Amino acid sequence: MSGAPATARAARAMLNASIRRSVRRDLGGVWAAGPLPAGGAVLAPNHASWWDGYLLRELAAHAGRPVQVLMDAGQYARFPFLRLVGAVPPSGLRTLVGAARAGAWVVVFPEGRIGPGPLQPLQPGAAWVARTAGVPLVPVAVRVAVRGARWPEAYLRAGAPCEPDGLEGALRAVLGELDAALHAADPERPLPGYTPITSGRREPPDVPLASRLLARLTRGME
Repeated sequence: MSGAPATARAARAMLNASIRRSVRRDLGGVWAAGPLPAGGAVLAPNHASWWDGYLLRELAAHAGRPVQVLMDAGQYARFPFLRLVGAVPPSGLRTLVGAARAGAWVVVFPEGRIGPGPLQPLQPGAAWVARTAGVPLVPVAVRVAVRGARWPEAYLRAGAPCEPDGLEGALRAVLGELDAALHAADPERPLPGYTPITSGRREPPDVPLASRLLARLTRGME
């Protein structure tokens, strides 16, 4: 029994390292903008990709906040070990209320499932946890996009805290701001006004010798 806490700590460290490695290996970076809560809060993001839970963890780590994430029951049953890094099943809403009151960020995806594209109808869980815990409810827009580089880039934009019954409008607004920025910005550069929070894969450096050889070999082939 005495070795159980040490084993859990080791497993938790391995999981955290694996998640961070996955983000840095498979994305071109993670950037964020907008006001972040200083204490306990419920973060209510849209849910458009597999990456979203990892990205909210990266945001919390950047802000130095403990975090717990509400996880779909089926996914939690498949990956129960993720409880070691803050995953909570739907039956644990009271656990999330206590965590938020204690100062943690609690992530609840109000759409309830992944749905690329327009925002889906919202479920009441995020608003209920925030109202019950008495903490701010913060809409967060999340997008993972392939832009001007080989690797997808992830962007998060936090909105101002909103009233529980105003979450849908607030989330649509902040998501619209992020989408507009992605549409207008130079795809070869990160979005202006967004802070890098996690580094990622970089494009390989140009190799002048190889470039010269290819140019010579293909000269006249047009």
